[in-house]
Amino acid sequence: MKTRNYAVVTGGYWAFTVTDGALRMLVLLYFHDLGYSPVSIAFLFLAYEFMGILTNLLGGWVGSRTGLNRTLVVGLTLQIAALAALTLHDPGWREWISVTFVMTVQAVSGIAKDLTKMSSKSAVKAVAGDGDGALFKLVAVLTGSKNALKGIGFFVGSALLAWIGYDAALWAMAGALTIAVVAVMLLLDEDIGKSKRKAPLRSILSKSVAINRLSAARFFLFGARDIWFVVALPVFLDEQLGWATQGIGAFLALWVIGYGMVQSLAPQALRRGGRVVDEVAAARTWALALAAVSAALALAVAFDIAVTASVVGGLIVFGIVFALNSSLHSYLILAYSDDDAVAMDVGFYYSANAAGRLVGTLLSGVLYLWGGLPGALWGSAAFVAITWLLTLRLPALPRRVEVGAAVPLA
Repeated sequence: MKTRNYAVVTGGYWAFTVTDGALRMLVLLYFHDLGYSPVSIAFLFLAYEFMGILTNLLGGWVGSRTGLNRTLVVGLTLQIAALAALTLHDPGWREWISVTFVMTVQAVSGIAKDLTKMSSKSAVKAVAGDGDGALFKLVAVLTGSKNALKGIGFFVGSALLAWIGYDAALWAMAGALTIAVVAVMLLLDEDIGKSKRKAPLRSILSKSVAINRLSAARFFLFGARDIWFVVALPVFLDEQLGWATQGIGAFLALWVIGYGMVQSLAPQALRRGGRVVDEVAAARTWALALAAVSAALALAVAFDIAVTASVVGGLIVFGIVFALNSSLHSYLILAYSDDDAVAMDVGFYYSANAAGRLVGTLLSGVLYLWGGLPGALWGSAAFVAITWLLTLRLPALPRRVEVGAAVPLA
């Protein structure tokens, strides 16, 4: 394994992730304080998620032709531009002008996020190998640490908004990312992830049955999370439970941090005691478990059973089970991918992820407006049930991956 490349990719991804989480919390809380409705706030993030669909498809193709270092640098640079552009917003603008402006800038941020994510996760396949189970371990560490840092970003965003204000927070994050861009340009190999063959543009759509089915499951899995997470939960905590801005940011931050830690430890947890694990079967089992947790949480909130304890405790359990599902999916996409087309396979998969988040984001505002938090949670439960049904159709892993991946982790 090329340790330096892995360290540079991970460091760049970490820097981006903190600013991405902070930006989401900044925008959500800032515009909620300005009096925007849940649906209007949801619209602020729609372009962000929509551009992720296109970016992952085309970004994977570009990365396979030019190298992942270039797509990573472009992603980080676009995020700097988006942060700077958001400082131009004037609170005195009419709501439709503000929504249009922020949606446009968030579209740039969405391109940045998915270029960075696709580049980083594809690079893991390029540097890891899987003879000793390294692929599962490294992708779990990258994905888990990313989510933990995104949670820290939520806290950073809400704290910066309270301490130094909206514009100053944006400039501070842009400065930090500039340092990361310079480091990646100087230290990352130029040819990492570059395909030996120049794939045509039409190849961005996967022809693999396994990747198509896993991508469909990913769509509903992340749609299920964002239905309650993006708008419904923060607004509920503010409007119904009366939590302060810092409290909301801290809770969401701790939830994502914990979720990320579970992701990082997923290989050890699933193979505890030296067990040999079939990752496809495990994905089915944990999807069913998540469907049960989601339904129980929706029932508790709908029948007003110790609402605060149910929401906090239930979402902690949801986060643990969701993290195991997500970690298994993140491994399976790399295991199913062809070595010479990993960027395109991962790009296609994460375009489905972005599409799920797009739909989940919109439904988060709409279902909360229609049925409050219970409505959003029932929508989430339905999406998880569909995820489980789709995992039943996943094929077995190629034999060469099973042999490497089945070795118990130390």
